[in-house]
Amino acid sequence: MRRVAVIGAGKWGQALAFALGKRCDVVITSRRRRDIAGFVSLEEALEREWIVMTIPAQAVRGWLKENGSFENHRILVAAKGIEAKTGAFLNEIYEEFVPQSNLTYLSGPSFAKEVMQGLPTALVLNSYNRMAATQWSEMFPDFIKTYVSSDVVGAEIAGAYKNVIAIAGGICAGLKLGENAHASLVSRGLVEMARFGREFGASEETFLSLSGAGDLFLTAGSKLSRNFRVGLGLAQKRAVEEILEEIGEVAEGIGTARALHRISETNDIYLPIANEVYAILEGKDPIKSLKDLLSRRRD
Repeated sequence: MRRVAVIGAGKWGQALAFALGKRCDVVITSRRRRDIAGFVSLEEALEREWIVMTIPAQAVRGWLKENGSFENHRILVAAKGIEAKTGAFLNEIYEEFVPQSNLTYLSGPSFAKEVMQGLPTALVLNSYNRMAATQWSEMFPDFIKTYVSSDVVGAEIAGAYKNVIAIAGGICAGLKLGENAHASLVSRGLVEMARFGREFGASEETFLSLSGAGDLFLTAGSKLSRNFRVGLGLAQKRAVEEILEEIGEVAEGIGTARALHRISETNDIYLPIANEVYAILEGKDPIKSLKDLLSRRRD
């Protein structure tokens, strides 16, 4: 039985601790003490070889700098996002501190609430080291079907980008634009994700798989999605800070929208939906954004 530690005790961290605990000896930790089963100190957690990281994208670089060397750890990155300040993908950040061969990235449709209920889903373990991905795959319980992929960049982009489209989906729902509009938005969002991915060498197939379309369809239309709920709040012209305080958790799509805007300007990549989400986060009226999207002539 492998000894696993989950770093980050939010809902997703607890859900993964529950799932992996079916086949592994699992402990969990976070900056703030939690009254939950298996909670240990960070020092005790880092004594284990197998580490699951759920630390949000905007905080992970600082955490890695603070907590030293990870040469001997096998790490499963279970967060999604792009660093807003630099535009760096998570795999780029982690590879500054961890050997590439020790890293695996989790992707696919997975609401924490349903994982905690033992409801079935399918996920992808993405790594340049197929053996590492396969070893992580073997640790998941029967109710989670796992696949192995080597398209780390594609999975990273899809997992981050879908949160931005989920914010747009929430705005669409909040404005009561209808199911036709929502389906149009999500399908064009998928095209936009794939276009962005091609710029960085991602496989087109990844965006049609669990990592792309699967995760996007899940998060862009459900109130279980934090990012979708951010969009609902933005449609009501509420302040971002107020929305996040109500949600009580990090919504990665906010930082990622800012990162995508930065990257699109630097690299001249056409990202109409992501850039309108960014503009709304910066104060643009959602109705004006809708009109601007509908009036665009470029595909």
